[in-house]
Amino acid sequence: TDVLIFGETGTGKELVAEAIHNAGPRAGGPFVSINCGALDENLLMDSLFGHVKGAFTEAKADRKGAFLAADRGTLLLDEIANASLKVQQTLLRALAVRRIRPLGTDREIPFSTRVVAATNVDLRDCVKEGTFREDLFYRLAIITIETPPLRDRREDLPELAAYCLHEAAQSMNRPEMRLSRGALELMAAHDWPGNVREFKNCLTRA
Repeated sequence: TDVLIFGETGTGKELVAEAIHNAGPRAGGPFVSINCGALDENLLMDSLFGHVKGAFTEAKADRKGAFLAADRGTLLLDEIANASLKVQQTLLRALAVRRIRPLGTDREIPFSTRVVAATNVDLRDCVKEGTFREDLFYRLAIITIETPPLRDRREDLPELAAYCLHEAAQSMNRPEMRLSRGALELMAAHDWPGNVREFKNCLTRA
């Protein structure tokens, strides 16, 4: 089943996607991540669906694309809201028929890939604004998981701090460290707009 993960930046959406992959029957297959916001439309289409040799001037060899590279595994489509409407239309068809058509060929290739999409914006608002296809939203949102912001789970801060400090001590070859009660109280009073990523960076700097 395809999954949609939504939550603010820094709340661990990719970690959730990896956990879904590792806990399921596809754990032995590849985990491939594509950031839809980091590539322009043509590069994203090529990265997802691939091409055959000679499809365009620079196409010196076949390229599988992420859907086939993640076959029997999981494909994470990060920042899915940034995909153009053309990419969304092609994604919708691929997910509906579970086949892709690489650029430069009429041959359709079946794939067996779990798709996990992640976004830090509410796709329902994007649908209302006309920037995201409603049919693709419902195709992706079979199961939805929200990663809550850190300010809504302050009770996790002591355990999270202990984990981050242990990780930092190991990577820097330093003795184990702990936070004072005063430091924890200060951290609990902060809203952490950057969420776990900001929290971890703060501890690393300290």
